[in-house]
Formats: sequence, structure tokens, C-alpha cells
Amino acid sequence: MKNILFAILILAIAFFSACDKTPIIDYDYHAHILSPSQDNKTVGDTVHIVIDFESHTGETIHHIKVRLYEKEFGTEIFNYPSDPHVGETSGSYDLHEHVVLAESAGVTGHTNWVLEAKVWGENEGDGEVIETVQFHVMPK
Repeated sequence: MKNILFAILILAIAFFSACDKTPIIDYDYHAHILSPSQDNKTVGDTVHIVIDFESHTGETIHHIKVRLYEKEFGTEIFNYPSDPHVGETSGSYDLHEHVVLAESAGVTGHTNWVLEAKVWGENEGDGEVIETVQFHVMPK
């Protein structure tokens, strides 16, 4: 009887430890912000946004989010894409967009702005990486 209970205990431990072996994916994501730079901008300037999202291990780029917002008050003038799921993009995804720093969008002089680029895997938080660039906007 003692041997049977011991065998059951060993089998139970083996079963439960086998269930915990969820594979860990090394996404090694990066969001390389190539533009804009940290140089000062002026109200009315057009900002060229160039970001290379990539996985240095060749994993799929599942989700991205890019925001341009005023640092102190959070005024947002760019939020892309509306659906962050970019599909089954293997290894890299390049983004090229233009944004005008217009007064009509709430851009005023002597304010600090942040471009934020975020990339993550299949589920929220998987391999998540956030990169930022900050710059100052001067009045016209």
C-alpha cells in the first residue's frame, strides 16, 4: 500500500510539473525611432515619423502603437493605428507617416512633445517594448 501511494504521488508531481512547461518566446523587440530627432521644431512644421519595428530573433510583429502627445497636458495629435494588430508581419514592420504641428490641432509654442512607439507580441505585454523621443516646439 505504501508503494502504491508513493507511485501515485510521483505520477501526480510529474503530471503537474509537465503542465507548467509553457514555452517562453524570446521576442527581442525593438522600436527604432529614426525620425523625428530631438531637435527643436516650430509650430507649423511637418514632422516625418519613421520607425522600424523589429524582432532581433525573427519573431512575428503582432501589435504596434505610435502616439505623439504634449508632455505636460497630454494633448494627443497622433495615434496610429486605430487597430494595433498589424497582422502576421515576420521579423519587421516599417512605419512612415507625416504630422503637421498645427495650431488647429492644439500645438502651441514652448511646449515639449513626446513620440512614443510601442511593440508587443500576440498577447498584451508579451515582449513589450516602448521607445520614446522628446522634442521642444517653438512658436512661429
